[in-house]
Amino acid sequence: METLLSNLEKTDENYKVPNLEKGIAVLEYLSYNSNGRTLQEIKQALDISQTTAYRILNTLVRLEYLCFDDKTKHYRITRKLLTLGFYSLKEHNLLEIVLPKLRELRDIVKETVCFGVLGNEKGIFIEQAQGLHAFHFVLTPGKPFELHCSAPGKAIMAYLPDTVRDRYLSNMSFQCFNANTITDREVYLRELDEVRKKGYALDNEEEMSGVVCIGAAILDYTGFPSGAIWISGPKDRLPESIREESALVIMKYAKMISSELGFSPRLID
Repeated sequence: METLLSNLEKTDENYKVPNLEKGIAVLEYLSYNSNGRTLQEIKQALDISQTTAYRILNTLVRLEYLCFDDKTKHYRITRKLLTLGFYSLKEHNLLEIVLPKLRELRDIVKETVCFGVLGNEKGIFIEQAQGLHAFHFVLTPGKPFELHCSAPGKAIMAYLPDTVRDRYLSNMSFQCFNANTITDREVYLRELDEVRKKGYALDNEEEMSGVVCIGAAILDYTGFPSGAIWISGPKDRLPESIREESALVIMKYAKMISSELGFSPRLID
């Protein structure tokens, strides 16, 4: 008992692994730079020595968490990290439930149907069922999406507990992409209220001109938003006249997935 108590009294400093912390910092830094960064850029951004940076980067390449481009000299994150993220989702077999539904929904709406989850500061795109039109949108797994102007971002934020939502709000810069982008916190909060009332969120050319997205949140057995599904398409194929009809179908599938995760509507009544 004395040994246990003495161990518990040790400070966190005794248990630090500096190079592990630096390795994680490298992964986090590269996660926000999808095009990759050079050794020099990484060591300068993270303020670590060139020798340490080189050893960490080569270890991560060897373990296949990073890849190295000989031409550009850039290090980039591989999909192996996504695999780890997928494992954390398997508590309720989320991906196994979502993927077939994405394809079914795609066959109905014909547009690309996507699935994403909440990350540390932004959303993270996970998987898609590519649209059936000759021109359709294709996203790269792991790509971040904004929370203030994207359909999935709004859908997820609308159902977060206030304390969690406030933490994300405190980190949001409300970057302006065009005249349609919401850049005011109060306007955004009113938009989230509307999302909860309607059950779906809309990105009406708020990030990319000419592109419309419609999304709905997926809720788990506690009522917490596990992610969102959404469709993306050019505004000419998603005019106002069919958006509500499309939204109803998207909400139907979001509710089907939520139900399989154990969600009951009484959790948000």
